[in-house]
Amino acid sequence: QVQLVESGGGLVQAGGSLRLSCAASGHTSSTYTMGWFRQAPGKEREFVAAISRSGGTTNYADSAKGRFTISRPNAKNTVYLQMNSLKPEDTAVYYCASSLYITVESGSGRYAYWGQGTQVTVSS
Repeated sequence: QVQLVESGGGLVQAGGSLRLSCAASGHTSSTYTMGWFRQAPGKEREFVAAISRSGGTTNYADSAKGRFTISRPNAKNTVYLQMNSLKPEDTAVYYCASSLYITVESGSGRYAYWGQGTQVTVSS
């Protein structure tokens, strides 16, 4: 079993920045690809970014490219999402997820473990 805990969410004004953190515990040898997803009220969960076990390969949604950066230090069981130039449409609950696959997946169905989420609210 793998447990994921997100932190770093909050209220920020448009154009501001936040850094989300995800800490993994348990059988972390199973935490290969890790990713960030988000879900706005009444909307489906959507992919934001993902990163490989080594941290050398990343994948971003079009909405995140150029503004968000996913990183994974050598500890490997912690992943960050640096969010810059935030927009009101970025408002959502952000979830950290872990996959057993070595490929950097964008589909939510590929991820076996999920955190509880952290709320990000961007005001205009």
